[in-house]
Amino acid sequence: MKAVLFVGHGSRLASGNEEVLHFIKNMIPAMDDGFLVETCFLEFAAPNISKGIDNCVKRGATEVIVIPIILLHAGHSKLHIPAEIEDGKTKYPEVKFTYGQTIGVHHDVLTILTDRLEEVGFDTSSKQPETAILLIGRGGSDADANSDIYKISRLLWEKLNVKWVESAFMGVTEPHVDEGIDRCIRLGAKKIVMLPYFLFTGVLMERMEDMLKGYQEQYRDREFILAKYFGYHPTLQNILQERVIEASEGRSSGVRDLENYRKHVEEHGHAHHHHHDYDHDHDHDHDHDHDHDHDHDHDHDHDEQVVGTSK
Repeated sequence: MKAVLFVGHGSRLASGNEEVLHFIKNMIPAMDDGFLVETCFLEFAAPNISKGIDNCVKRGATEVIVIPIILLHAGHSKLHIPAEIEDGKTKYPEVKFTYGQTIGVHHDVLTILTDRLEEVGFDTSSKQPETAILLIGRGGSDADANSDIYKISRLLWEKLNVKWVESAFMGVTEPHVDEGIDRCIRLGAKKIVMLPYFLFTGVLMERMEDMLKGYQEQYRDREFILAKYFGYHPTLQNILQERVIEASEGRSSGVRDLENYRKHVEEHGHAHHHHHDYDHDHDHDHDHDHDHDHDHDHDHDHDEQVVGTSK
């Protein structure tokens, strides 16, 4: 029997974890009824991945298909989840493990983004000569994942009749959101839509809401709007179901990811992610994709050119 184990990131904000569980619960009726379905988290919430694997096996799974509910392919999906899968193989040698791929740069994501824009009054069918969209990612130390944000920004720009689509990050890497806002203003934008590239709510979404209020106070001659994160958008369900089918049919890039991880182990050793206890608070924010074993949300003081796309 096959089980699908969805892996959410986990948040210190309980409502964010509840959104993940509710999202998967709503998705189950549309899935193949031959699948057992379980959900687990990387950190901050229970069950963790190891316990999630245990739950699948206890329910009779002979194959566990691990699907990351993660936007971009970085440290968690490259190292930490594969490490847990390898541990699962050792613990349950009779069980087959299959690894799915992250959401990644998927063209259907653009549908989600444009819908979120329209919900806040942005007319995606008309010309917007004085409006800038600032796509805001979590940020990390994985160069490929960071560059994917710029690719998605470009694809969104191509889809809309807007002059500027800029990119910024909440932490770890640059440009930070303050820099992105400043660039939009210097380019001449009278209206700026902050568009979160986030799956569910969490500490960083709450922080973004506070930042919005600050910008509205600081730049009274400009209009600022914060769009919604992905949330329960039906297209997100479609993408994850696609990832499940790819993995179950042996077409997922996750196979290559596990091979790359085994090479990593040979060179650097096992890359276990330290699981933050879900009822243990920390004095620093981990509600973002760590892109190496202990990637904390710290600021850099480098002078870096801010780049973007304009039309």
